[in-house]
Amino acid sequence: MASVLTLLLACSTPVEIVPQAAVVLTPGVPWNVPAREPIGAELAIADAEASGLDPEALAAFDAYAFSTREPDPERKFQRTNAIVILRHGRVVYERYARGTTPTTPLLTWSVSKSFGATVVGAAVHEGLVDVNQPACKTLPAMCSDGREHVRLTDLLQMSSGLDWQETYETSPVFSSVMAMLYTRGAPDMAAYVASKPLVASPGTRWVYSSGDSNVVSAALKAPLGDRYASYPFTAVAEPIGMSTLRYERDGSGTFVASSYVYASARDVARWGQLVLDDGVWNGRRLLAEGWVRYLTTLAPAFHTTPVDLEHHMANPGAQWYVNVGDPSRNLEKPWPMLPDDAFGASGHWGKAMWIIPSWDMVVVRLGDDRRYGCSWDVEPDCEPDPTLPLYAKHRLLGLLAAAVRPHEPPAPPVPEQEDAP
Repeated sequence: MASVLTLLLACSTPVEIVPQAAVVLTPGVPWNVPAREPIGAELAIADAEASGLDPEALAAFDAYAFSTREPDPERKFQRTNAIVILRHGRVVYERYARGTTPTTPLLTWSVSKSFGATVVGAAVHEGLVDVNQPACKTLPAMCSDGREHVRLTDLLQMSSGLDWQETYETSPVFSSVMAMLYTRGAPDMAAYVASKPLVASPGTRWVYSSGDSNVVSAALKAPLGDRYASYPFTAVAEPIGMSTLRYERDGSGTFVASSYVYASARDVARWGQLVLDDGVWNGRRLLAEGWVRYLTTLAPAFHTTPVDLEHHMANPGAQWYVNVGDPSRNLEKPWPMLPDDAFGASGHWGKAMWIIPSWDMVVVRLGDDRRYGCSWDVEPDCEPDPTLPLYAKHRLLGLLAAAVRPHEPPAPPVPEQEDAP
C-alpha cells in the first residue's frame, strides 16, 4: 500500500530538486598502505602464527565456520563453501567445503555491487566518466520527469530518489528487484529502473537499491563503446590475476552489477587486496586517486534517512559498507568487534568480504546459507544454539577478532606509484 501511495503522490506532485554538493575525490586513504613484494599469478602462502594469528583462536574460528552438517537437503544448517584470509598480502588461512575448490567460481550476489563500483573507479581513472555527471548524459532513459537530475554518485550511494522496493522471498509480488532480475525488467534492467518515478530529490534519501547499481552499469556503455564487454576484465580482473571472474549480462548486454559476479574466493580476495592497497596493484594504479576513499565514505543521505530495523546497521558508502555507525542518531557500528576502519561487501545467502586496514587483512566468506543465527544488531547478547549451528555474521567476526594478535608493527610507507598507461 505504501508503494502505491508513493507512486500516486509522485504522479501528482513534482519532486522539488534540492541541489547537492559536488563530489571531490581526495587522493589517498585514511590508513597506511605498506610497501609490498609483487603479487604473482599464485598467491603466496604464509604461516598464520608467524603472521600474527593465534593458533588456538584460529582453530575455534575454523570449527565454527565449517560446522556444516551433511547431508543437509533442506538447507537448514551453516553452509560455508569457502573462506580465504589474506594478511600482509599472503594467504594465512583458507578452507573449502561442499565440493568447492580454490578455482571454483562462486556466485557472490550483492558482493557484485562492490565489484561494479570498482570497475567504475577504473573508468574514472581513465577520465571516461565523472561521478558528478547526470546519468542522463550517457543514458537517455534517465532524461525525463526529474530523473535528469540523478547523478552517478547518487546512484552509487543508493540515493537516486527513484521509487524502489527491495524485497525478496518474503514479498515477491511487490518487489522491484524480483521484477528487474526475473520478469518484465530482465530484458533491459536499466531501462526498467529508469521507468520508475522520482519520489525524492536525488542525494537526499538512502534506499537499498539493486536498481541503482544496474543504472550505473548501463551508464558506462556509451563512454566505453566497443570496450564495454571486455572492460571489467581488461581494466580490473586481468591486471590483478582474477582469472576465474564470470560476469553475467542482461538481455540488452548490460553487466548485472547488482547481482551476477562469480569468482573463486581467492580471486575475490585478490580484488579486496587491490582495494585495500588504494587501487594500486604491484605499483600500477588501476583505480582513480581518491576512489577508495570515496567508496568508503558514509553516504551523505544516510544521515538524514529514517532507517528500519533491517537496515539500521547498514552504514552504506558507495556500493560498499563502512564501520563508523552514526553517533548523531545513536547508531552503533555494524561490526563492533572490528576496528573503525573496517569496510566490506555483502551479499545474499552468506556472501561477504571484509577489508580491515588496521590488521592489513582481507577476509572472504562465501556461503549458501538459507537460515541465519541470531544477529548482534537485533539481539546484542544472543548466543548461537550449539545444537543448531547457523551462520551469524557477528559470531564469525568475533572469533576472527579473537584470533588477531594486537600491536602489529607499523608498516613502511608505500613507494612511488606508476600510473597505468
